[in-house]
Formats: sequence, structure tokens, C-alpha cells
Amino acid sequence: MEKLPAVGSVEIPDLDIEDPHPLIVDFYASLRDSAQSQFYEPSDWQFARFTLHFANKLIQSARPSSQMLAAVNAALTELLVSEGARRRVRLEIEREQTTATVIDVAEMFRQQMAQ
Repeated sequence: MEKLPAVGSVEIPDLDIEDPHPLIVDFYASLRDSAQSQFYEPSDWQFARFTLHFANKLIQSARPSSQMLAAVNAALTELLVSEGARRRVRLEIEREQTTATVIDVAEMFRQQMAQ
């Protein structure tokens, strides 16, 4: 795996969806506050906005589409929003009462094996 250095912090864009459902607004805020978002690049935030655009349409639709739900769900998995998605990439979040830290389980294992 090649690593690319990145300089500076990533600016989180506004949701910028016309008349968003309150669930969508809350969901975007939860992404901003979630520990895994520290790994998000600008393109990830745009992908989140793109995905939530369709999730908003899905929620507000009189006849929701199961295909759109499946597509939104798959996109959210790419953003590591669920515990299962994070475990698949070996990312575990340990939340304490006052702080949250992200632990690379694979790296911890490598360090233990090296000792």
C-alpha cells in the first residue's frame, strides 16, 4: 500500500440540501462528530453530501424505492458509518466518557507480534 502525505486539515462543507429532512440534518451532524471522520478527505465529504442527497429524496418520497435504499446503504458503508463496516477495515473506535480515540487494530497486532 502506498501512502500519500496530506498537509492541513480538511474543511467540512455545509450539507447544502434544499429543505432537508431533520433525520438527514442529524445524520450529517453525526458524521461530523464521529471518530472515523478524522480520516475523511474532501472527496469523502462530497460523497457523503451526494449520498445524503439521495437519502433525503428517499425519505421524502411518497413511494420509496428499495433499489435507492440499497444504493444509499451501500454508499454509507463506504463511509464507514456502521460498526460492521469499520470492523471490515480493521478500525475500532473506543469511546470514553470524555474523549474518543481511533485504534488501528491491525497495527496493534503487528506491534505485539514484533515484541
